[in-house]
Amino acid sequence: MFAHDGVNISADTSEALICDEEEILVTSSLSAVLASMFLLGIAGNLYVLAINMQSHKPSGSMSVHIINLALADLLYLSTIPFVVSTYLSQDWYFGDVGCRVLLSMDLFTMHASIFTLTVMSMERYQAVVFPLKARLAQGYHKITNLGIWIMSLLLTMPMICMIRLQESHYGYNKKICFPTWTPDAFRLYLTVLFCTSILGPGLVILYLYASLTRTYWTSGQQFPQSSRKLKQCIGCRIFTIILVYWACFVPFWAWQLAKFYQQEPLGLEPTRQIYLNLGVTCLTYGNSCVNPLLYTLLTQNYREYIASRVRGTNLA
Repeated sequence: MFAHDGVNISADTSEALICDEEEILVTSSLSAVLASMFLLGIAGNLYVLAINMQSHKPSGSMSVHIINLALADLLYLSTIPFVVSTYLSQDWYFGDVGCRVLLSMDLFTMHASIFTLTVMSMERYQAVVFPLKARLAQGYHKITNLGIWIMSLLLTMPMICMIRLQESHYGYNKKICFPTWTPDAFRLYLTVLFCTSILGPGLVILYLYASLTRTYWTSGQQFPQSSRKLKQCIGCRIFTIILVYWACFVPFWAWQLAKFYQQEPLGLEPTRQIYLNLGVTCLTYGNSCVNPLLYTLLTQNYREYIASRVRGTNLA
């Protein structure tokens, strides 16, 4: 994970030993916050999985997408115990394999989440603008989601391959996870990842929702009132999940890129940089804690929409 505090591979947090009372207090407090997020997030996402998998007739591709999102959140949250132990001990105990897997998990799950949300937005757009094509394409959602996980893994592979476990430059028999490539190459890689996890999907999603808004505005009474309201509600729920994702990950990315494109990011002293890094890390984990509520509301809206369609068919 390229931005976790005790093991930050940019070296500004991995090699800094927390030695005074203020830093110990901050690290302990934030570790407690992360532990609470772990418990809440795991419970919430397991609940989402349960309610989406217990149905004998799951709500089509939407259920598959929500299961994917919940699984991505669970994988990301599973790294918290390792991160907390590293915060408190200021050392890395999980070996070279742990470096490669755990420090790449945020990239992997981040891309899996945003790619899934992009596909969900595309499906909403098709369902409103091209409903016949949307029905024909529903059989391919499992292949699409498999492709999402494969693409996310491919984007993460450079990080997995280039991370190594090394001795700290400060001695003390401390170990850190560090990239083996040059700073310029690593900066380029992070810039590409920013484009694939934030900028590129963001532009696609904004275009799709702008087109949806225009379609709803010009459609007038073409759609039944109840069906139109439910479609709009589903679209709003998906877009809310996307907005929460951006709110939690854009500060994270802004901080990462600032560290690589500026000698002294934001003019902050090293201790303040550590605190800021801790803060943006907690914010990304907070996304996985808030999401279960949004997933649950989205599932309910979608099932109401399916039920309304069934009632309309029966009446016809």
